[in-house]
Amino acid sequence: MNRIDTHQHVVPPRYAEWLRDKGIEPGGVAVPDWSEDGALKFMDGHGIQTGILSLSTPGVHFGDDREARRWAREINELCADLRDRRPDRFGTFATLPLPDVDGAIEEAAYALDVLKADGIVLIASYEGRYLGDETFRPLLEFLHERDAVVFVHPGELPAPPVPGIPSFTADFLLDTTRTAISLVLSGAMERYAGIRFILAHAGGFVPYIAYRIMLTMAKEGLAPSLDVLKKFYYDIAISATAAALPSLLEVADPGHVTYGSDFPFAPPIAVDLINAQYEEYPLDPALRTAIDRGNSEALFPRLKGKP
Repeated sequence: MNRIDTHQHVVPPRYAEWLRDKGIEPGGVAVPDWSEDGALKFMDGHGIQTGILSLSTPGVHFGDDREARRWAREINELCADLRDRRPDRFGTFATLPLPDVDGAIEEAAYALDVLKADGIVLIASYEGRYLGDETFRPLLEFLHERDAVVFVHPGELPAPPVPGIPSFTADFLLDTTRTAISLVLSGAMERYAGIRFILAHAGGFVPYIAYRIMLTMAKEGLAPSLDVLKKFYYDIAISATAAALPSLLEVADPGHVTYGSDFPFAPPIAVDLINAQYEEYPLDPALRTAIDRGNSEALFPRLKGKP
């Protein structure tokens, strides 16, 4: 029992009720129930020592900056309290009230400096703008200066959903892919090299279309290279399968792959299915150890050596 789970969600009951009142089903999935005891029980049953908690899509902003700031502060303080009580079992990615950039910088400073959050969670796109957009430059500059770990989680595409196909099926993967390409083409990966970006779900389609991304770089006058894609970190939540791992491991830096579960949006039975494939996949033992824990210890030094 030693895994560090960099893709585990918190769903505070008040927040869950707020989403349900709005009729929101994130990714086409009903808002799941969550509790501290339930999270610990899940982790104990899946070899997870520490879960780094993050708020999933849709975040906290529904058109009212002041309301979004209040919700971000409430959730971040709740998670910090949970982490402080159980520092060996929980970590926190602080949520921000984007697309309110000024509010996001203020909350990021509070979360990192006062609450001592382990990092920040960003949704891949906000109001149709991806993270390489100039709108977010002040925030990225701030996070670069703080050498922040930034977990990038997908959201709804800025396009109508396809009837009968939940957005978590494919749209989420495209949303992550688009924002990764946006960060590459905008030069953000070089300009804000202090940020360690973790892309959810093995980077969406990024590994599979790596050479298409290189062709696009050339078209845009950039030197095509896989090196920029190796700067990203990638979690393996709902992606640790014999179909997906070969592409990921071909593209990713071996030191930049982390374990992820996607609990509670992925129920235990789904995690069991993916873990069974992951545990049977013929990985070098040292690489498996690095994915399960070592690579995350490098990102979060406070967890190094925890039992």
